Amino acid sequence: MDTNYENMVDLLNKWQQTLRLRDWDIRLQTVNRPWRKSGDIKIDREDKNAILLVNIYNPAQTNLEELIIHELLHLKLYDMDQTIERYIGAVYGEDEAEPRRAMAYEDFMRILEGTVHDLTKCFLELGGEERTLSFGRLQRAVDEELGDA
Repeated sequence: MDTNYENMVDLLNKWQQTLRLRDWDIRLQTVNRPWRKSGDIKIDREDKNAILLVNIYNPAQTNLEELIIHELLHLKLYDMDQTIERYIGAVYGEDEAEPRRAMAYEDFMRILEGTVHDLTKCFLELGGEERTLSFGRLQRAVDEELGDA
């Protein structure tokens, strides 16, 4: 994965424009220590600020552009995400250990991540500079199973 900071900022700017997120102030922050995620986005809806975190220490993701698009799509879908999470809480309560709530939340997150992943692939195909999809996390699992890790 290209970890040149200027290249990351260029991709962030390109996809922020493409996804019509121009009214957001988005800062890129690299993570250079052990971290379980390849990327994440922290969002302040009230001030329309976001920090996009990119793991440059040991990312499972190998396509930086794919990672940036994915996290920006989470920002694009944030209001829907938060609305559904509030509805889950209203119906099943706030106790995360409650089995029905946990099931509803897990189903929602699986569907959300799958949708974001599919949309990411679509945008990459339409306008990505690097269209090779990352198989990082899956490839690591295969390598570990085969003893190649």
